[in-house]
Amino acid sequence: MGNYRVCLCFIRRFKMSKEEPPPDVKEAFVKYAGGVAANMTAEQLRSFLVEFQGDQTASLADAQRIVEHVLQRRHHVITKLTKHSLTLDDFYYYLFSMDLNPPISDQVHQDMRAPLSHYYIYTSHNTYLTGNQLSSNSSDVPIINALKSGVRVVELDLWPNSEEDEIDVLHGRTLTTPVEFVRCLKSIKENAFIASPYPVIITLEDHLTPDLQAKAAEYIKETFGDMLFFPEAEYLQEFPSPEELKYRIVISTKPPKEYLRSKNVKGENSFSDDETDDEDGVDTVCSKFYHILASESSESDDSDYESYTTGVSEYKRLIAIHAGKPNGGLKEALKVGADKVRRLSLSEKALKKATKAHGMDVIRFTQKNMLRIYPKGTRVNSSNYKPQNAWLHGAQMVAFNMQGHGKSLSLMRGMFRSNGGCGYVKKPDFLITVDSHGKVFDPNANLPVKRTLKVKLYMGVGWNLDFENTHFHLYSPPDFYTRIGIAGAPADEVIKKTEIKEETWSPVWNEEFTFPLTIPELALLRIDVYSYNISDKDVFGGQNCLPVSEVKPGIHAVPLFDRKGSKYSSVKLLMRFEFS
Repeated sequence: MGNYRVCLCFIRRFKMSKEEPPPDVKEAFVKYAGGVAANMTAEQLRSFLVEFQGDQTASLADAQRIVEHVLQRRHHVITKLTKHSLTLDDFYYYLFSMDLNPPISDQVHQDMRAPLSHYYIYTSHNTYLTGNQLSSNSSDVPIINALKSGVRVVELDLWPNSEEDEIDVLHGRTLTTPVEFVRCLKSIKENAFIASPYPVIITLEDHLTPDLQAKAAEYIKETFGDMLFFPEAEYLQEFPSPEELKYRIVISTKPPKEYLRSKNVKGENSFSDDETDDEDGVDTVCSKFYHILASESSESDDSDYESYTTGVSEYKRLIAIHAGKPNGGLKEALKVGADKVRRLSLSEKALKKATKAHGMDVIRFTQKNMLRIYPKGTRVNSSNYKPQNAWLHGAQMVAFNMQGHGKSLSLMRGMFRSNGGCGYVKKPDFLITVDSHGKVFDPNANLPVKRTLKVKLYMGVGWNLDFENTHFHLYSPPDFYTRIGIAGAPADEVIKKTEIKEETWSPVWNEEFTFPLTIPELALLRIDVYSYNISDKDVFGGQNCLPVSEVKPGIHAVPLFDRKGSKYSSVKLLMRFEFS
């Protein structure tokens, strides 16, 4: 019963509707158990799992464990005399259990032995910031939170402190407060492998003098010790695999020589500020120092470079993934070297330009090298961009501001629920192969439908447990509706909407939607629930984003999350997925 006071004088009473198993659930139970009044044995449940749910690996032992879990939770006591079988209500309870019957697997199942360049990697941008890009605090707390959520690439901007004798992490030339570099390193070490055993890559945006670069190298070595990956050669010809780098810390930045050259004479290369991999520009504290060191020519040999400080060579030796921008424009930057691999960084704006003019060159580059994309400079509120274009062109490090929320961030979280949430997702084969004519995938080609996903939304429950009575409406229960759609390749993107179910905490929709997909490997199923409000903005009621390639066929419980990505305790949907 729900009571709502109207105009201080009247009380409206609403009964909670009883949750009934949907017709499809009853039909499945009758088919496999032999009748509504019958009980489903473990052997019958196994048949349901294999034939209806499409789980070809389900064993009798798996089914028995499910039966035992359900009976223990619903009936609390199981004895040798207890009949180990499920009633219709038990079966319905199992299907609606988020842990016993999730829509995607929580296990790593992809091949982790390919080079790093063959994976999308969960990447954060300015990981140390607690809020906006201009005036928020820098802290190790967001770094800890990012790592615990599965992020595998952490970005630190290194600047001399006010005394120019120590290293701070902050967003340069803004009002952001600093945090000590050493503190960030220690927090990374303590939290790096809580969510995943696969490597953590630290990208350094370096604005340090050579003496401080040497000090940074010492701090990194002292903090990580044997966890630190040292490349065998100055330049790698191929990146190691995530499997080879398990429980290792990997450093990526511009080698000091390249950093020095980037501070050379104005006009040395034709990139605009938005297209360089130095997001913050020239360090005003160090620019005069580097200008004196830099020659008028962009040519300076290693002996001249290394003569002014011995410590810089140690800093350079730590770098496993070399970053940098070659002279020339985008076409030059995307050239694939035969003898070494590297990382290139582009802003979202530069990526749009690159993919429009050189789309297939971008894909060819990312088959062997790393491409990192970061938010454009005008996103001072720490918002994010649509990641699909970057993924469609093979960019491994799509760097996001993790401290906020929004549609783009929910898509990012959805993508990295893949592969057990380990932070590494294998790129589709078409992005890492070359055909017999030497051609790579063309993202602009008109492709046929490769797979069709059919989604049936039965019902939702749990809002009355996770929310206050008047959270959605002051005078009545919510009026829920759901938006279901696909985010992915342009040809696949669509949003559909259910009917509004008025004044109920347990909406029943029983609506079906069909999604033809040209690139199902990169499709994400978006699910957003709102309560309709005729006089104001609709009220958010939960969201989820599922990688289509990971979704299990059959009927499953789908948990919902709040705007910041935290899972609700009780709110969930019952849905069915079919593929053809």
